[in-house]
Amino acid sequence: MRLDNLTTTEKRRYDDSCGTAHGLELIGERWALLVLRELLLGPRRFSQLRADLPGLSANVLTQRLAELEERGLVRRRMLPPPANAQVYEATEWGLEAEPVIQALGRWAARSPLHDPTLPLSGVSILLSFRTMIDEKRARKVDARIGFVFGKDRYVARVRKGRIKIAQGPVEQCDAIISAPPTALAAVVYGGAPLDMLGISGDRAVAEKFVNLFVLPPKVGS
Repeated sequence: MRLDNLTTTEKRRYDDSCGTAHGLELIGERWALLVLRELLLGPRRFSQLRADLPGLSANVLTQRLAELEERGLVRRRMLPPPANAQVYEATEWGLEAEPVIQALGRWAARSPLHDPTLPLSGVSILLSFRTMIDEKRARKVDARIGFVFGKDRYVARVRKGRIKIAQGPVEQCDAIISAPPTALAAVVYGGAPLDMLGISGDRAVAEKFVNLFVLPPKVGS
C-alpha cells in the first residue's frame, strides 16, 4: 500500500501496546493536544478556537476537531436560543487529560529553551494557574477573581489552597482583571508591574492573586 493512501489513523499507529504509545495515537498529532487544551475550561465556538490558536489554519482545525470527536475526546452541540450556535466541548474522558497536560507543561517549563514571551491564549494562562499555584500561599486567600479576555469571561475561585476556574459572569467577583493573556503572564510569571493590567474591584485582592503562582526551577539552576 502506498504511504499517501494511508489514513491518518494508520499513519500514526506505533504497533506498541504501551499506553503512552496509544496516548500519542489519540492526541499526538500536531495541534491536537492544544485544541483539546482550549476546551478544558468549557465549550468554545470554532471561531474562538481559531482566534486563540492563530498558527492553526481553519482546514487543519477542522481536521483535528473531527479526529478528536471520532476518538471520543470532543463532541459538538448546539447552544440554546438566543445563541443558536454550534460549539465544541471536551467529553468527560477528554477532560481527564488535564493532569497529563498539566504535568507536561510543568515539566517543559523547566527547559532553558522555553520562551515565556510567546503568545498564549486565555485558556492557556488560566490552566497554568491551576498547574503552578503555590498551595501554601493560597491558603491565605479566599476570593473570586474574574478574567476578561475580549468577549470571553472566566471566574477563578481560590479557597483553602485550591483554585477552581470556569466560564461564567464576572460581575460578582472581588476583583476583575481585563488584560491580554500575554500581559497577565508577564505580571504573574515575569515580575512585570501590576499596572500593566486593567483591574476593577478590590485591587489588593488582585495583587494577592498574581503572587500565588511559582514556576518550577530551570534545569541546571
